[in-house]
Amino acid sequence: MAIFSVSTILIVLNIIISYKAFKDQLFFDRYSFQIDRVLIYKDYKRLITSGFVHVDWLHLIFNMLSLYIFSSSLEGFIGPVNFLVIYTAGLLGGNLLSLFIHRYHSDYSAVGASGAIFAIMFSAIAIFPGMQIGFFFLPSIPGWVFGLGYVLFSIYGIKSRTNNIGHDAHLGGGLAGMLVAILLYPSMLLENSFTILIVAVPAIAFILFIIYKPQALLIDNYFFKKRHPRTIEDKYNLSKRNQQQDLDKLLEKIHARGMDSLSKKEKEMLKEYSK
Repeated sequence: MAIFSVSTILIVLNIIISYKAFKDQLFFDRYSFQIDRVLIYKDYKRLITSGFVHVDWLHLIFNMLSLYIFSSSLEGFIGPVNFLVIYTAGLLGGNLLSLFIHRYHSDYSAVGASGAIFAIMFSAIAIFPGMQIGFFFLPSIPGWVFGLGYVLFSIYGIKSRTNNIGHDAHLGGGLAGMLVAILLYPSMLLENSFTILIVAVPAIAFILFIIYKPQALLIDNYFFKKRHPRTIEDKYNLSKRNQQQDLDKLLEKIHARGMDSLSKKEKEMLKEYSK
């Protein structure tokens, strides 16, 4: 992998931005994926920025190590532009599936590059038919076995919510990456049809199932934790936190550009908060 490859630049950006988020909670909250901030306040940048923010060093190192391992051969084969297209598609695909699944869970939040990394992994499986995947001391397995196994594991994880893993982002990102890889290299659909179909069909079938049967997803968790009812105090604290974030943005804008830079809606919002 070249020194200035796209994957290297992405790794460096993830490290720099995540380190900033480790030190600054407001920065972390401003760029993390939060349902209300995206759906209600139309803060769509979070669909991308959340992929460069991580919870802690372990989360960051694991993701960046995975990105490095799977990107080395793939970027050299498809080129930096297509690599970036697949990476971005996975980031958006993962967050959009999370947005759909958790659209009624206002306290849901997530961060990390996992969706984009699974896009790289699944696109590599689609492009390299004979790909083998090994884990430390475990024997290597065919890429399609890993892909199918992880799709089934993600479906189980989305349904059960027994851990803190963002299975929906993994599934959405992996599927988006594979589909974009096929669009970029349609010949792969013929050359590697078995691998692609055995991985993609269960994922697509599950997504269609939850679209038409959303009641099957009995998810009501707070930051991936066990179900518990939200009290009036919870709702009040969440509301106050959101208002504080809005106020911080307005004050930053005034500090940088002056009072006249505020729109009519922003001035009304500032007036309301001042009460």
